[in-house]
Amino acid sequence: MPTALTIECALHVQRGCRGRKVMRAGQHEPSRVPGRLPRVTRLLALALRFEQLLRAGTIADYAALARLGHVSRARISQIMNLLGLAPSIQEAILFWPPVARGPDPILLRHLQPLARTLDWSQQRRMWRRLKVL
Repeated sequence: MPTALTIECALHVQRGCRGRKVMRAGQHEPSRVPGRLPRVTRLLALALRFEQLLRAGTIADYAALARLGHVSRARISQIMNLLGLAPSIQEAILFWPPVARGPDPILLRHLQPLARTLDWSQQRRMWRRLKVL
């Protein structure tokens, strides 16, 4: 006589593309905050990481970063220029709320003039005029 086999596992159903329901193994973990981080937030975080790699000697220079990232040295310079922003502006960018949909509230090209300004108090004035939140 065959014996019955019972299998227990946790799974949850979530919506896939086009509203299709998809079963996943494990417990449902709700996303913390809906949306995506603005591009400048990710670029600033990347610049901070690049700076760590350069200081540690893991990466020799901007040219090596450009080769590894398959971008131009000019693009690396644009990203690294974000490190010239005042610490309060960097903090505001890093903790910018996620964008639920639509365009990012601020673009890298908007921040480049601020980053070229050496005076942090002047940067903060420019930031207040620029800030969209």
